Amino acid sequence: MRNYYADLHIHIGRTYTGKPVKITGSKSLTFSNIIDHARDEKGLNMIGIIDCHSPEVIQEMEMLIAAGEMAETREGGLDYGDLTIIPGSEIEIYDENCKGPIHVLCYFPGIMEMKSFSHWLSQHLKNITLSSQRIYADGKVLQQKVKELGGLFVPAHVFTPFKSLFGKGVHKSLTDVFDPNLIDGIELGLSSNTQMADQIGELHRYSFLTNSDAHSLSKIAREYQTLYLQNPSFLELKKALHREDGRKIAANYGLDPLLGKYHETVCASCSTRWQNAQDTCSNCGHHGFVKGVAERIRELKTAEASIADRPPYIHQIPLEFVPGLGPKMLEKLLNHFGTEMNVLHHVSEEQLGQVIPEKIANLIAKARIGKLSLAAGGGGKYGKISE
Repeated sequence: MRNYYADLHIHIGRTYTGKPVKITGSKSLTFSNIIDHARDEKGLNMIGIIDCHSPEVIQEMEMLIAAGEMAETREGGLDYGDLTIIPGSEIEIYDENCKGPIHVLCYFPGIMEMKSFSHWLSQHLKNITLSSQRIYADGKVLQQKVKELGGLFVPAHVFTPFKSLFGKGVHKSLTDVFDPNLIDGIELGLSSNTQMADQIGELHRYSFLTNSDAHSLSKIAREYQTLYLQNPSFLELKKALHREDGRKIAANYGLDPLLGKYHETVCASCSTRWQNAQDTCSNCGHHGFVKGVAERIRELKTAEASIADRPPYIHQIPLEFVPGLGPKMLEKLLNHFGTEMNVLHHVSEEQLGQVIPEKIANLIAKARIGKLSLAAGGGGKYGKISE
């Protein structure tokens, strides 16, 4: 067995004919472009493309298989030249029970199951061609359908203030919305980490996923994990999520929560930090605020510490966040060292300094060990790195 790099939440912006899928996604986020970028520039081994329910995306997958460029594997997943694609779907739940909206991720072993799911979805939402559409069905009904098709069910970015299980402040337990026995993992999102999430005791039973939720090619693998598997397949992923037969999530790599867009509570108008006792913003006088993930988790806290067998959560700063490292310099790094995974994990500071200025090489080295100074983000704005 060995470790595989995996980002399991990547959106499709456009189909191969140019039709929109994720409205807010980049036009360059096509199925084929995602594969090339994730494999050849990022250095990932497994990706989850979570808009595969769209009929044209299904059609493109079938075309790639017919052309011999992609193949379904015996243990689930789609093989495309040393990259495994896990077909998935992001769905929005908002019914009288859940009082959402809440986003969830549904993954399937192959195209047949995805086609069945897409057909079922088309009877429960208004536009099957688009991403993250609202389903007019109960959350538990959705879970049961996913399981009927042999799929995996994961609540998405569970703490973000918008479109998440805990973010709006309505729900205090996942049992308000879901059957806890039909959940395969919990996606943390960009403004929290393992230590924060494990303050909620009911989450201790689940593996945590750290994914990018990429809306552009450059955002792929801004968060990811290493999976310890026999091979990169759907079955092995399932085993890893449930910690079976030695398979596991070996490490989570994610932004320091301070860099996340929703870590601190801030004014909804000007993003000035909001103190609990305030009625209005001290800067602009606005009355509304966006509650940060850190404050929301403090409200939900039922436990003191992480469980013993959690994998390490490593604060990984994406290369595009490093001050002074622009597109041309990044391209130079990739030309020399192949992929971002190599640059982030395997290339020494000395080797980096032979290709880029020593100052930037030193910042990358500091980023690896959490030695950069950070200013917290909130209200939809990322935190900042100071040198």
